[in-house]
Amino acid sequence: MNEYDDDVLDCFLRAQLKLFPERVAETREEAEAFLEDCLAVVVNDAAGVREYFEEEGFDFEADDVLEASEVFEVGDGRYLIVEG
Repeated sequence: MNEYDDDVLDCFLRAQLKLFPERVAETREEAEAFLEDCLAVVVNDAAGVREYFEEEGFDFEADDVLEASEVFEVGDGRYLIVEG
């Protein structure tokens, strides 16, 4: 199980409409439960995002993967990956 700190939860709450047509969480608690259900992953850097998608069998251009709707930049160098 992933641990989602406040920075990750706040990032998801701010940007969730990037991936979903309507809000799926209003509070940190709801966001954490949703991310756990989705098996969302937090990676330490952009290389981790690319590695994740390569392991999952997706083929993105190196820079395009960071623009994917499933990828949320936490703001401290880390990224949250949520498969909707």
